[in-house]
Amino acid sequence: LIEGLLRRFSFLTVAVSATTRPQRPGEVDGREYHFMTPDGFEAAVAENRFLEHVIYAGHHYGTLRSEVDRHLALGRSVVLEIELRGARAVREALPDAVSVFIEPPSFEELVRRLKGRNTEAAADIDRRLEESRVELAAMAEFDHRVLNDDVERAVEELAAIVDAETRTERA
Repeated sequence: LIEGLLRRFSFLTVAVSATTRPQRPGEVDGREYHFMTPDGFEAAVAENRFLEHVIYAGHHYGTLRSEVDRHLALGRSVVLEIELRGARAVREALPDAVSVFIEPPSFEELVRRLKGRNTEAAADIDRRLEESRVELAAMAEFDHRVLNDDVERAVEELAAIVDAETRTERA
């Protein structure tokens, strides 16, 4: 979905998150994630270097303030791919941020997608699914909801949201 948005809007960019989860084959530090040690992550938290940070499915994840600030200084709108607690923290820190909840077609489809990726152990998938139940219950907290039942349709809906929400900024 995000790739579809990036193809349509040249002023959009994605903030690369930081994580303590193990690097997967093919991932590049600084491209998929900023991979950090648990001690390094905790030091960054203590130094208030994160806009938001959480423990999700047993690993630390967060958005570095410097990552967002760098893009904003270049006049770009920044997309964050974060979970519920992170979205709440961003909303508190940046009240003008626009939040979009990407809703799976069903919980069963979410389970199928997570298992089909074959990137995580069964215990990690179980933790993600527990988190997902909480997130699904909080959808109403978001400014917009987009059903991810068909990629092209969902990208079109997201593009309409981005266009409407950024029109005055671009004028």
